[in-house]
Amino acid sequence: MSFVTSTPAAGGGAAIAHFSGRLSYETDVSDVHADLAAGEPGIVVVDSRGDESWRQGRIRGAVHLPTGEIAERAAAIIPRDVTVVTYCWGPGCNGATRAALEFARLGYAVKEMVGGFEYWAREGFPVETDQGVERRPADPLTAPVGAVTCDC
Repeated sequence: MSFVTSTPAAGGGAAIAHFSGRLSYETDVSDVHADLAAGEPGIVVVDSRGDESWRQGRIRGAVHLPTGEIAERAAAIIPRDVTVVTYCWGPGCNGATRAALEFARLGYAVKEMVGGFEYWAREGFPVETDQGVERRPADPLTAPVGAVTCDC
């Protein structure tokens, strides 16, 4: 018996609803990087980690707003007419999900960046620290080494 096909794959409208739904809640590091590099308007990237994590490294241009401060501070620093993209450490951390929930409760359009800061750094995108900006080599298990995007 097949582990893959023992439960049949959804088809038609159910599959379309599921996958389009996921894309309305999530984005990935490559798409966020592409939009930031192109200067696309209407996106604010929010780092929901604490102060020590922020100092360790962050996405250049991200707003630092720890999850516990979103309800109190978001309205003063995040415009209402943008799509907020939240991130935390990585796939093993649900901090970005909790942050996205806080923004949703406040009425913001919000997406979670899957992969978080870990995959941002592993894909070789620029990491900002208090000492400046650095770029690590792309991990060949997470990103194409010789191309700008994976073209997927």
